[in-house]
Amino acid sequence: MDRILRILEDNARLSLEDIAAMTDKTPQEVAAAIDGYAKEGIIKGYKTLIDWDKTDFVRVRALIELRVSPKKDHGFDEIASTIARFPEVDSVMLMSGGYDLGLVMTGKSFQEIAMFVALRLSPLDDVLSTATHFVLRTYKKDGVIFVDENSKDERGYNFL
Repeated sequence: MDRILRILEDNARLSLEDIAAMTDKTPQEVAAAIDGYAKEGIIKGYKTLIDWDKTDFVRVRALIELRVSPKKDHGFDEIASTIARFPEVDSVMLMSGGYDLGLVMTGKSFQEIAMFVALRLSPLDDVLSTATHFVLRTYKKDGVIFVDENSKDERGYNFL
């Protein structure tokens, strides 16, 4: 089970035949396993990692820290579920440390994200405080390096 999942996590475009060869299973067994994982909710979807900085598409990403007041019988689940339903929010994670929830969101501008925080997140009864961090550059995401080995910063230093 774990082997097929690890292979798919690294490259979801591999054919059933390739995965079968890598796991000593038949393509039919691999297909049945993948279908089972999807039905059980283990596989949540398939995504492509895109380096948006290399496109003309303008977008701003932000990491938002939230301190929240958990509910007596629901803990952090109720407020996390409420926030997860906002279409602007890409990810919601329960965190340890200085804040309770971590959010990742994408917007068209810094102002759009700031207004979302001010008008949609902050007014929620259980939100005690927020801290917004704007992503200026992505160097590595989901194990994939996004900067070229020959990339230099404005001072002429190599990134890697």
